[in-house]
Amino acid sequence: MQTKLICSDIDGTLLNKDRELSEKTIQEIKRLSHVPFILISSRMPQAMVHLQKQLNNTHLPIIAYNGGLIIDNGAVLDTTEITANTGEAIAKFCETTTIHISLYHNDEWYVPEMDYWAKREQNNTKVDPTVKSITETLKTWRIEGKGAHKIMCMGDEKEIDTLVTFIEQNLNDEVIPYRSKPTYLEISHRKISKKTAIRTLLNLRYPKVSFENILAFGDNYNDIEMLKAVGVGVAVKNAKEEVLAIADEITETNKEDGVAIFLKKIN
Repeated sequence: MQTKLICSDIDGTLLNKDRELSEKTIQEIKRLSHVPFILISSRMPQAMVHLQKQLNNTHLPIIAYNGGLIIDNGAVLDTTEITANTGEAIAKFCETTTIHISLYHNDEWYVPEMDYWAKREQNNTKVDPTVKSITETLKTWRIEGKGAHKIMCMGDEKEIDTLVTFIEQNLNDEVIPYRSKPTYLEISHRKISKKTAIRTLLNLRYPKVSFENILAFGDNYNDIEMLKAVGVGVAVKNAKEEVLAIADEITETNKEDGVAIFLKKIN
């Protein structure tokens, strides 16, 4: 396969145990600078751009929020948002629990307070949230005609179970919940995925590239569709069993610089 584009998930795939890019990974990506290296993640743009700066590829597009937002040099190429009604329904349900809820729109991140969960995400992503009532945030967004690119719910595993059930029974037509961890629930618009975002990006920026010419790396459930669609889908060894089962290739874990090790095979 002639590799014309590389797409990589970030957390659990590209970053090491310190949630950073290792020198080995940076060197390999820079060595292959003639092949566009696209970051594709559930993260917000601000939590991705600092990684691009380390890779010297800020001129390339990024796919944020699992495909909910595609940005190229600050310009929005494509956006898919969760409606205010759905956001309010999720927020209202969470009020009856101890679940932390975070709201994201482009580079805006709102939390009701700087609790354990907010501080944990702040540390993981190197981004500072805005502390504001979830109700007030959604009210403002409704006036501005905006919606969430992602809703993140974090908390007790059993309470997250009840939230998943609520979403599946009441909001299944619009959003899809998936767990990145037992205590982490990421809620995205049902219309988008990493695969659909790559297709959109190819149409808008890389019309001469086909899925068959793409190499992609991932580790989690939200990577499965992408890995199955591309020419070569690579899972890191620490990936979920379901991801390992569908991958074309398996490389070392993220902690062992698995992406860098696989990239060494490419000229």
